[in-house]
Amino acid sequence: MASGNTNGKRSQSGAQRAPGAARKRTAASAGRSDPNPLRFSLWFFFGFLIVVLDQATKFYFERALDPGDVVPVLPGFNFVLAHNRGAAFSFLADAGGWQRWFFTILAAAVVVFVLRLLWKHGGKWLFSLSLTLIAAGAAGNLIDRALSGYVVDFIDLYWQTWHWPAFNVADIAICTGAAGLVLDELLGVARDR
Repeated sequence: MASGNTNGKRSQSGAQRAPGAARKRTAASAGRSDPNPLRFSLWFFFGFLIVVLDQATKFYFERALDPGDVVPVLPGFNFVLAHNRGAAFSFLADAGGWQRWFFTILAAAVVVFVLRLLWKHGGKWLFSLSLTLIAAGAAGNLIDRALSGYVVDFIDLYWQTWHWPAFNVADIAICTGAAGLVLDELLGVARDR
């Protein structure tokens, strides 16, 4: 009977430990999703640096080149100056003017949405880095569109006679961030398996 009583005590003690351990694991995993002003500030600052780099390069090329100028850098790579009235890679550039305000509002909404996600999930490194790149790129192109009605592009990649549409630092940030989100999702699926 004493051994049965001891087993009962052990199982009760084990039952009491299990919820505590589960609470600790839950708290630890939730901590990565809890708002953290310091983390948010660091991501915000990193995004701000990307916007500054984007705007500085656009400012430089706007003053160094005239529209249509081509400066060869390497085989397959030129600097040019192009005014893009559309979205990334000149999508809807010839749509008639309405796209300026559509893409301005869309970019502003993306920036606000991403900032909210960063506030909540700043501890998730790859996810937050990807979101920061997307928000910074959207903000960089938003500034151009709001102030000038077009986005300044200056990078021209080509192969023989085929040219990729001109792009800029903000476009690189957006595409890199989108790729990072896909990678983060794939890594998450692999972890779940």
